[in-house]
Amino acid sequence: MVSGSLLLCGIDLTVLHVAVPSMSRDLRPSAAQLLWIVDVYSLALAALLVTCGTLGDRIGRRRMVLSGFFTFALASAACAFSTSTVQLVAARAALGAGAAMIMASTVAIIRVVFTDDRERALAIGVWTSAHSVGATIGPLVGGLVTERWGWGAVFLVNVPVIVVILAVGARVIPESRNPVPRRWDLVGVVLSVAGLAGVVYALKQAGEHAGVNTAVLGTAVGGTALLYAFIRRQRSLAEPLLDFSLFGERRFSTAALCVIGCFGSYVALLFFFTQWLQQVGDYSPLDAGLSLMPLAAANAIGAITAPWAANRWGDRWALTGALSLFAAAFAAVAVVGDTAHYGMLLLPLLGAGYGAGIVMTLGADAIMSAAQPERSGEAAAIQETSFELGAGLGVAVLGTVLSAVYRTGLPAVPGLGPDEHATAEESFAAAEDLVAHLPSHTADAVLHAARQAYDRGFTAVAVIAAGGLIVTAFMAAVLLRPREVGKRAAED
Repeated sequence: MVSGSLLLCGIDLTVLHVAVPSMSRDLRPSAAQLLWIVDVYSLALAALLVTCGTLGDRIGRRRMVLSGFFTFALASAACAFSTSTVQLVAARAALGAGAAMIMASTVAIIRVVFTDDRERALAIGVWTSAHSVGATIGPLVGGLVTERWGWGAVFLVNVPVIVVILAVGARVIPESRNPVPRRWDLVGVVLSVAGLAGVVYALKQAGEHAGVNTAVLGTAVGGTALLYAFIRRQRSLAEPLLDFSLFGERRFSTAALCVIGCFGSYVALLFFFTQWLQQVGDYSPLDAGLSLMPLAAANAIGAITAPWAANRWGDRWALTGALSLFAAAFAAVAVVGDTAHYGMLLLPLLGAGYGAGIVMTLGADAIMSAAQPERSGEAAAIQETSFELGAGLGVAVLGTVLSAVYRTGLPAVPGLGPDEHATAEESFAAAEDLVAHLPSHTADAVLHAARQAYDRGFTAVAVIAAGGLIVTAFMAAVLLRPREVGKRAAED
């Protein structure tokens, strides 16, 4: 049941991706608002995951997980019936909070139920894989539901499932709590949430306005300062929410960066690829979801064969090779850059899925194995936070790039006034809405220009993601070297 709940959380991470064009036509969000709708879920989840774990230790994990499911169901219904962008962003944030309550509690329940080390390791592996599988099949679920019932229905499908989970979970989930719970650091929670929100807000505003002004710079500096204060505070506390001393271990911190970079790029690929196919290639939501199935299959195969790759070449070179393969796949997508030739995109998609599957599996394992056994709970919390933080930051950073390139790359169209051009620059959805009020010749020219600008933005995203993955692969090759090798080199 706990794995099923993680599958549901993973699906909700990406289920909206193929529904974005339909949702944008109804709610008409700006470019920055659209990014908030997509990634506020993962950012809220990442920001609250550790603190929900601490609260669960105090009030009881069963109570926390059932409360999480209840919150998740209410937030899903609120998302489905949202009539404005602000409502949907708020509902998606609540959805992320509910998911944080679920995820933090289920990993603790696994540690209580599975007392044998080997059984617990297997259970955590299945639990983690369920989230990745859910994130991968989310676009297909979204495509099927959106095409038949509309974008709001992608959230309503959660409600009956959660009703069943609540009914069963109330009977079978054992109650447990920490007899000596850690202190709950409210100040730390506020600092981390506000700091992360400030940095991400500044990123999105910079992309929407294709530049940095005083307000954006001030928000970025303020958010960074709050995050710095959070880290300093956690280092000074005897019982921190997030133990940053774990990052002093080179292999631990490198594995966490690999997970953040890989999962962030993977979720960004799921999101922007489906948008690119629908907005530039005129794919239907269902066809866009189906186009990602080779990626999903390759990802599953990569996760399954990751232990074999690690045994064959070692964690260091398996991670380096998989990250390099993922980077090469992104570069190939940028080179092909044509929605009309899906067959030529198939091999890069297979390479991306396979490489990402290996990295996510071995990276998560490296995080857990680098920590001392008595700190496995803290390591597991950081592992899951790395996945969610990567998802949120991946969409935020690369979405900012796409927005900036789209705005600066939209050419002037004859017959289009300055105000109308400014409207078309806001987002692709705004350009689509604008053409309904224009003469047919001008409308066709605007739509063609918007598709070209979005196409260039997607290419820029693919190139930058490829570069970031290459840097991450280099870090893995250099920093994941065995300790014995470093000692021998020092002696020589």
